Parts: sequence; C-alpha cells; structure tokens
Amino acid sequence: MSIVVTAASGQLGRHAVEALLSRGVPASRIVATGRDVTKIKDLAERGVVVRRADFAEPASLAAAFEGAEKLLLISTTTPSERVANHRRAVDAAVAANISLVAYTSMLHADTSTASLAPTHSATEQYLRERLPSVMLRNGWYLENYTSQLPRVLQGGALIGAAGRGRISAATRADYADAAAVVLSSDGHTGEVYELGGDHAFTLAELATAVSVATGRRIQYTDLPAGTFTEALLDAGVPAELAHVLVSADLAMSRDEMFTDSGDLRRLIGRPTTTPAEAIADALR
Repeated sequence: MSIVVTAASGQLGRHAVEALLSRGVPASRIVATGRDVTKIKDLAERGVVVRRADFAEPASLAAAFEGAEKLLLISTTTPSERVANHRRAVDAAVAANISLVAYTSMLHADTSTASLAPTHSATEQYLRERLPSVMLRNGWYLENYTSQLPRVLQGGALIGAAGRGRISAATRADYADAAAVVLSSDGHTGEVYELGGDHAFTLAELATAVSVATGRRIQYTDLPAGTFTEALLDAGVPAELAHVLVSADLAMSRDEMFTDSGDLRRLIGRPTTTPAEAIADALR
C-alpha cells in the first residue's frame, strides 16, 4: 500500500515527497504524480514510483491511484477549473478505495472572504461526504513575498492592499512537512488543521525585515484595491491572478490570513521558519 502525492512536479508537491522520505517512508511506498512526468524523473531514479496524472483525464487518475492507501490532494492552480478537477480526483480516490485523503485547503476556508475560499470550501464538502479526510488549511506562503525581493529592492517599496492585517505565513517546506506527518502517522482522520507560521507580521513589518536584511530602506505602500490591481497588471501579472492577489490582500486586511492555532508547529514538532530566515535564504 502506498502514499500518492499529486502535483509532485510542483513546488509544494516536491517538498511533500522529500518530507515523506525524510520521515522514513520508503521510496517504494511513495507515488509521485504529475501531468509531465519528465519533471519528476529524478524521483524515479531514487526509487519513488512515478505516474502520470492529469486532473482533466479521469482514466489517468484511476491508473495513478491504483493500490494507494493514502492520498495527498494538492489543490490545483486554475481557480475556474479547481472544483471540477478536485471532484474528479475525489471520485477516483473513492474508486481506488483510498482510506484517507489529506487536502491542501486554505486558512479559514469556511469563513474567508478571499475569492479562492469558495473553491476550497466546496472541495472540502465534497470530500467529507465521500471519504475519510484531513483538511490542511494552509496559510500564505512566505515565498509569495521572498520571490518578489528583486523587484522590491529595485523599486525600494513593497506594495499591497493588506493594510495592518496580520499574516501567518510559512514556507512551502513547513506546510509540506505537516502533510508528511499527517500521511505517515495515525490519529488525524476528521481533523481540520488551521496552519500558519508562528511569527505573524504586517506588510509594513515585513518591509522593515527586508530593510534590516539588506541594509536598504524599504517601505510598505498600502494601496486602494483598484490601484493595486492596476499595478499588478502593469507588472505583467495575468488578470485572473491579479484578482486573486488583490482579493487575498483584502482578506489579509481583515486578519483572515492570521491564525494563532499553533497547529503547524505542533504537527511538525519544531518552530516554523521565520520571515527573517526566509528572507536571508532568498538573498543567498
């Protein structure tokens, strides 16, 4: 019996496979899936089972999930296609008699006003009605900010529409480690984990942390939603993604990306990565 990880060719999925291996799960018991298996062929060379899985092709999901005991269902990236994709994956998991599905949802999916929340909430409901499950409600990624550092340093400013909202962000590796714990140990069925970093921050505080790390004066500029949208579009961000990012910032302004549950720290058994650590790592 094996553990299937969807989207293993993506960043979170790759981290999840590595976390499972680090926690002692034999490579032969891990099934890494993706639409393009050439991106994960190195995992096959390490003994991980690699299978093609395309959420738009139910037959590929059936083949990918065959013989699986547990499944890490990583949410797909295109919001307009997400619910249909997830339902096909859940249906395939039911047909494969999978005993537990861990789903990477979003923080406060049932109450958040962010535009992504309804897709996650609908998936959670569909999954609960059909299979034993665990909801991994991941908060924001620290990488969403550290990946912007070159542009921030060039412009001398971090922009957004999050006001003074607190953000409990963590790294993809932290969230992946939590998923690996849930998939490789018992006692998690039915749980809903609100996952976020130990060190919540406002975007103004994050700008200060960048200033300290770089020795350059970086300020946070809070923008009206419309102005922030225009700035993202001018920077070449696709319209759908710009809408998602602005909606997320507005949710942040209402503290909807904040949690003090401590669930992530307890699951991984260590402190979460701090913003300063993530910034330092990105600057190396």
